[in-house]
Amino acid sequence: MKSRIVLVVSALVLVLGAAACGSTPTSRAVSGGLLGAGAGAAVGSLSGNAGTGALVGGGLGAVGGAVTR
Repeated sequence: MKSRIVLVVSALVLVLGAAACGSTPTSRAVSGGLLGAGAGAAVGSLSGNAGTGALVGGGLGAVGGAVTR
């Protein structure tokens, strides 16, 4: 049950964050990195390592935000 709540909250954060994306590559990289780190930490906590999840999610979110238009 706890894992389902974490996944729902993570998805909600990602959807709301995507709605508030910036208009420049730099602002999208920052917002993507922050959202990715939060979601990665939430999902990583389910597997027992929130720090690694936050690092991976933050890095992927930052790169994804920087390369999108």
